[in-house]
Amino acid sequence: MTATPADTDTRIDGPLLRLMLVMLLGGVMGFLDTTIVNVGIDTLGAHFDTSLGTIEWVATGYLLAVAVTVPVSGWAAERFGGKTVWLVGLTVFLLGSALAAVAWDPASLIAFRVVQGIGVGALEPTLLTMLARAAGPARAGKMIGIVGAVVTLGPILGPVLGGVLIEHASWRWMFLINLPIGAVALFLAYRQIPADPPREGDPPPLDTRGIALLCPGFAAVVYGLSQAAGDDGFTAVHVILALVAGAALILGYVAHALRTTTAPLVDVRLFANRTFASGIGAVFLTGFLLFSLLFLIPLYYQLARDRGVMAAGLLLVPQGVGVWVAMPIAGQLFDKIGARAVIPFGGVLAALGILGFSTASGGTASWLLITYSVLTGLGMGAVGAPAMSSVFGSVAPESIPSATAAVYLSNQIGGAFGIAIAALVLQNRFEAHSVVAAFQGTFAYLIAVAAAVGVLGLVLRKPPRADAKADAAALDPGPEAASEAVSEAASEPASEAATVEQPAGRPA
Repeated sequence: MTATPADTDTRIDGPLLRLMLVMLLGGVMGFLDTTIVNVGIDTLGAHFDTSLGTIEWVATGYLLAVAVTVPVSGWAAERFGGKTVWLVGLTVFLLGSALAAVAWDPASLIAFRVVQGIGVGALEPTLLTMLARAAGPARAGKMIGIVGAVVTLGPILGPVLGGVLIEHASWRWMFLINLPIGAVALFLAYRQIPADPPREGDPPPLDTRGIALLCPGFAAVVYGLSQAAGDDGFTAVHVILALVAGAALILGYVAHALRTTTAPLVDVRLFANRTFASGIGAVFLTGFLLFSLLFLIPLYYQLARDRGVMAAGLLLVPQGVGVWVAMPIAGQLFDKIGARAVIPFGGVLAALGILGFSTASGGTASWLLITYSVLTGLGMGAVGAPAMSSVFGSVAPESIPSATAAVYLSNQIGGAFGIAIAALVLQNRFEAHSVVAAFQGTFAYLIAVAAAVGVLGLVLRKPPRADAKADAAALDPGPEAASEAVSEAASEPASEAATVEQPAGRPA
């Protein structure tokens, strides 16, 4: 295929820039809402007079809902068109925001956060897919870099915005603020986003049975873990039932994926590849580490350091800055020396930062705590992108959709597990230790998680870079094929998003 000027022009022109701004206006709310509630966990628990194990589902339920919806949204975009999915996703997110703002008890708030998550699960992959298609292969990398830089600000600014709103208004404004912004974003999207017709012919079948087995299975396991903080712990009947049911559903999915004659949600056969399996493990543990720290650190500053919610949100910024700084550097180092050196080094940095928190007392200087946060952020930024790039580089182009689902599910579900287990450990330690000692012990177990990430990095291999002829072949089908793989990979949460800038089958 002969390249057209549109295929080779690398400029971000006016129409593409306007499309980026319109879609980012809607999409950035979802990225903010991933972390905006973390700084308000203590406030929400006090307002509803409920346990940490219950209120943490405000964050956990959101992550699980996003994870469930992402694979469905890709199918829906082919069936109904990307613009339709975007408008519906944004509408659902705004509906969830309005309902969450008037929640009357923990159950209603958790349910409405799930509605928000369903909307965001439709927005995140559609944002990158539509922009990558509009950009074409020549501009896809530059576009993903710009969008990734904006997306990365979500976890940084979310807690800050949440702290400001809680301290100067009410926790309900964490959700109400989405409504005026979202209304403008919805109007502009309807007017400015070009029509994106459904794919010609029948789309690939959606693995509904796989979704019905895998996602509730993980949700049941996370629920069991979150409920094990009671007096009976893991011996409670409802905890045992949840864990057993979850394990049975997950095993049922494995059996289904091995037997099905159509494409499964995640092809479990890919896990026979050591690099793929280790990379997915590293992505899972990175999500586990990132979201558990985003959950714990604001609580630590509020309960152990007696800081207000706004200060707690601001004190999360150093960690986010560390992630933001490390990502592009890690991507370049991965290209040169591979994941075996980069990921273990990132694991060591993260472990050192967490070690600092695990030994901090009530009198530890604030500048030291900020240093620990920066170290932790640098470590996680150095791990996430190389791990994900290793996953995509280890599979054939036809396996990219399954690898994308595996990456996204592992990161989001890893985050849900991280929050649930962090809440479980912290709540159990509160019963027998001082507040400071409870946090010290909870941070201490995360050192082992960071170390495990580093160990997984040691078994990763750097995939061979495709030659120019192979690159041209990958781009030849046109903007849709190349940019879909780029955008799907880049829909990974903010800690990894900005560095995946290459077409399917190539390492970042």
